[in-house]
Amino acid sequence: MAAVATCGTGAGSTGSMVAAGGKNNVTSFQRRGPRASGSDSSYSRLVSIAGTRPSVRNGQLLVSTGLPALDQLLGGGLAVGTVLLIEEDKYNIYSSLLFKYFLAEGIINGHTLLVASAKEDPADILQELPAPLLDDNVKKDFDEDACNHKTAESNIKMKIAWRYQLLPKMEAGPVSSSRFGHYYDASKKMPQELIEASKWHGFFSPEKSSSTLNIEPCSLTHGYIKLLQFIQNIIYEEGFDGSNPQKKQKNILRIGIQNLGSPLWGDDICCTENGNSHSLTKFLYVLRGLLRTSLSACMITMPTHLIQNKAIISRVTNLSDTVVGLESFIGSERETNPLYKDYHGLIHIRQIPRLNNLIYDVSDVKDLAFKLKKKLFTIERLHLPPDLSDTVSRSSKQDLAEPSKLLGPGCGVMAGGKKHLDF
Repeated sequence: MAAVATCGTGAGSTGSMVAAGGKNNVTSFQRRGPRASGSDSSYSRLVSIAGTRPSVRNGQLLVSTGLPALDQLLGGGLAVGTVLLIEEDKYNIYSSLLFKYFLAEGIINGHTLLVASAKEDPADILQELPAPLLDDNVKKDFDEDACNHKTAESNIKMKIAWRYQLLPKMEAGPVSSSRFGHYYDASKKMPQELIEASKWHGFFSPEKSSSTLNIEPCSLTHGYIKLLQFIQNIIYEEGFDGSNPQKKQKNILRIGIQNLGSPLWGDDICCTENGNSHSLTKFLYVLRGLLRTSLSACMITMPTHLIQNKAIISRVTNLSDTVVGLESFIGSERETNPLYKDYHGLIHIRQIPRLNNLIYDVSDVKDLAFKLKKKLFTIERLHLPPDLSDTVSRSSKQDLAEPSKLLGPGCGVMAGGKKHLDF
């Protein structure tokens, strides 16, 4: 009976709480203001960082890669605390351009830069950064490019299957003034006053003296040990790890590492098929641990085409959060193939991170190509002609048949990606 009485009392108190809540138009299940004020203030402080925005999927803080089209492919941008691995093209032309876009975006937003290289002096890299474009200039450039291709497109419009017009389009130009990320003019250099006003740290491997890190000396190359020590000091000394909660102004640390894994860093994975990969994989493991606990984002370019052992590439991919590969047409048969005359190469989204999960996402879009215009680097869907004319050679037709098997839902497949086109 006592137990029943207790239950009745609980029900009565609950009913009175609901009644009281209904009288004041406030339910008893709402979170109190003072209780949530601390977390809300810290969250608003993070969102207020220039050049960042929360992800619409999981609320993760994002920064731009410096290329809005690439941000769109990665789900809105590069998540803070993650590693973006860029697989270099054969001659390291376009991958270095993406590397400079990433750094230029940091300067425009007032982020702190950490530039590491074993080939070029970081100060020289900053002098080669592209100049930002205003919205009006970007629209003008896109309008001019559209005008130049208007005649050609009108001539072939009737030759392309009508279903291609139903495919989703990549973001080519600025949509509004509140867009995320900036556009850059590859033909001009960033003004010197912007570079001088920025805060950056350079790591040039040949000039750095030896230092120690709490890792076995034999497990990492000398260059990797020095670089990890340098990154660790910058994160801790400047408060990017959140160790100084009283600091009101938060900022982002953008880390750019060029040509990681090359012999210039003292690594031999590109020289022999049975190279020791423990040094590189342990470096990435420690680096990702530093990034996870700090307001920082990292872009790494790596010459994966020189790594002969595919198992090493698989390990490196697993230790990276986002992986993007560039395949240039320079020096290949596709460079002179009329099917690819409008493009300079292919871009492969190898891996997209799924944060706080055990598995990662794989992009459904496989048919992506890039081209470097007069001023802009653009990413577009690769549209190959469905009907080959008599002017195309037999070798070109065979070349078309092979990559078409690897293309995704953008070319030869409906938007749903399940059914083939019925010509």
